[in-house]
Amino acid sequence: MKKLILVLTLAGFVFTAFAQQQYTTLFESSGGTATPAYTDVMAYYEKLAEDFSEVQLKKMGKTDSGKPLHLVILDKKGSFDPESWRSDGRLVVFVNNGIHPGEPVGIDASMMYLRDILQGKENWEEDMVLALIPVYNIGGHLNRNSTTRVNQEGPKAHGFRGNARNYDLNRDFIKTDTENSKSFQEIFQWLQPHVFIDTHTSNGADYQHVMTLIETQHNMLGGAAGKYMYEKLTPGLFSQMKERGSPLAPYVNVWGDVPENGWSQFKDSPRYSSGYASLFHTISYVPEAHMLKTYRQRVESMYKLFQSYTTVFERDMEEIVTAVEADREAAKNQESFNFNYQIVKENPVKIDFLGYESGHKASEVSGEPRLFYDRNKPFEAAVDFYDTYSPSLSIKKPNYYVIPQGWLKVVENLRRNQVHMKSVKADFTISVTAYYITDFKTLQKPYEGHYLHSNVQVRKTSQEVSLRAGDWLVPMDQPANDFIMEVLEPQGEDSYFAWNYFDTILQSKEGYSAYVFEDLAAEYLSQNPGLKEELEKKKAADPDFAKDGSAQLRWVYEHSPWKEKEHMRYPIFRVD
Repeated sequence: MKKLILVLTLAGFVFTAFAQQQYTTLFESSGGTATPAYTDVMAYYEKLAEDFSEVQLKKMGKTDSGKPLHLVILDKKGSFDPESWRSDGRLVVFVNNGIHPGEPVGIDASMMYLRDILQGKENWEEDMVLALIPVYNIGGHLNRNSTTRVNQEGPKAHGFRGNARNYDLNRDFIKTDTENSKSFQEIFQWLQPHVFIDTHTSNGADYQHVMTLIETQHNMLGGAAGKYMYEKLTPGLFSQMKERGSPLAPYVNVWGDVPENGWSQFKDSPRYSSGYASLFHTISYVPEAHMLKTYRQRVESMYKLFQSYTTVFERDMEEIVTAVEADREAAKNQESFNFNYQIVKENPVKIDFLGYESGHKASEVSGEPRLFYDRNKPFEAAVDFYDTYSPSLSIKKPNYYVIPQGWLKVVENLRRNQVHMKSVKADFTISVTAYYITDFKTLQKPYEGHYLHSNVQVRKTSQEVSLRAGDWLVPMDQPANDFIMEVLEPQGEDSYFAWNYFDTILQSKEGYSAYVFEDLAAEYLSQNPGLKEELEKKKAADPDFAKDGSAQLRWVYEHSPWKEKEHMRYPIFRVD
C-alpha cells in the first residue's frame, strides 16, 4: 500500500512537472532575456485553447501583414457570447498587446498570466471576461531584429514599431488607414469592453520606477466612469503595485526637461487606442514599462500590474459595469460635446516620484554638454503633476448629420463603429446648416501618411440642399454620439476633416478668364448696388486692395452666383 501511495505521489509530481513544462514560455526558459516569435506566440495560445475549455482563440479580421488578427477569450462560464455577457452584467476587460512589437512586455506577461489563471495559480472571477489580442501589429512583429530599440534594455530580439506598411498603429484609431485598425474597431464594438489596457514600453527620462501608467484623461472621459477611474480605480492600482514592490508613477511625460521639475499628464487624443476607447466610455489605460530596466524586470512588473488590475476589478466589478453602462446610456441624450482639451497649468497634485539626480557633462561625440542621470544618486521627492484638462470648444449636437453617399469611406467607418444610420429612400430637398472652412493650418511634413490639419475655423450658413436616394442620415440619439461628434465636426483635432478625408473641397474646380469676367462683373455690380457699396468700402479700408485690380475682380467673383458652392463647403451637413 505504501508503495502504491509512493508511486501515485511520484506520478502526480511527474504529471505536474510535465504540465508546467509544456506551458513554459520562452521568456521563462531564457531567464527573462527573450520574447517569442509570432508563430510561437500563436502556437502557445492554440495549445491553451485546445487544453482548456474556458479559452477560445478566434480569427477576427485582416491585418496589413496578410495574416489574420486573433482574439483570445477567457470565459469561465463558457458562453463566449458578448450579448450574454451584457445581459448578465459581467465585466469585460480587453487587453491589446504588441501594437509596438519592439515593446513586447505585454505579450510575455499575458501568456504567463492567462496560463496561471487556467492552472489556478491566479484568481479570475467567473463574472469577469478577459479578451486579449496576442499580437496586434503582426507585420511589425515579423520584422524581427535586435537594433531598432536603441534606447531599450533587451530583449535579445524583438519586432519593429512600424507595421507591414510602416504605419504606427497607435495613431490610426480614427483615420483608419490600415486593415489592423478596421479589425480592431470590429473587435472593440463586438466586445464593448468596460476596461481597455494597451501594453507598452516607454521612451524618455531615467528614474527608479519600473512601471509607469497613462490613464485615459479623466476630464475627457467624464461621467461616472471618469470619476470612478480617477478617484478609485487608479489610486487602487497605485496602492496594489506599491504592496507588490513595484511602485507606479504616472507616465513621465517629460521632453527637454528633467522629471523633478514636474510634468503634465499625457493627453491621449482619439487617434490613440485609449483615446478612441474613451469615446465609447470605456475606462482605458496604457501601462508603460521603463525601457532602461532589464527585460525581466519589465515583464515581471507588467505581470504584477495584471495582478493589481484583477484585485481591483474583483472588488469593484459591479461599480465599473454600472458606471460605464450609465455613461453610454446618458450619451444618447447629451446635448453639448467638448473638443480640443488643453492642459490647465494650475493647482497641480503632488505625486511620489523615485528619480535619479541629473546633470550635464561633455559629450564624447561632440564635446558639447549632454544630459545624464546618475544612478548612484537616487532620490525620492514629491513633484508637481498637472492632470486637469479643459475643453477649448463646445458644440451642440444636431438632430441629424447628413452624409452624401459619395463619401463612402466615412459611411463604412461609421458603420464599422456601430453607428446607426438611416438611408434616404427618395430624392428630396432639406434645409441644413452648412459649414464653410474659413481657415486652417496644415503640417508641412507628412505625419503617418497625412498632412494633418489643425486650428480649423468655420462659418455657418443655412442652405437648401438636395438629397438623393441612397444618401445617409445619422440620428444623434446613440451611445456612439461622442465618436460621431469627434469625427464629423471639422474642428475636432482628430476629425475626419483634420485627417484629410475631405481635402478635395479645398480646391476650386471652376474659375474665369479675366477678360471675359470683367464685363460680367461690371454688369453684376450695377445690378447689385449693395455689393458695389461693400466693394468701395473694402477699397477705402485696404490701400493694397484698392491698387490691385485682379484682387478686386476675384472679390466680386467670390461674392457672385458664379462662385461654386462646393468650394470650401464641408460636405457633411447638420439638421439642427
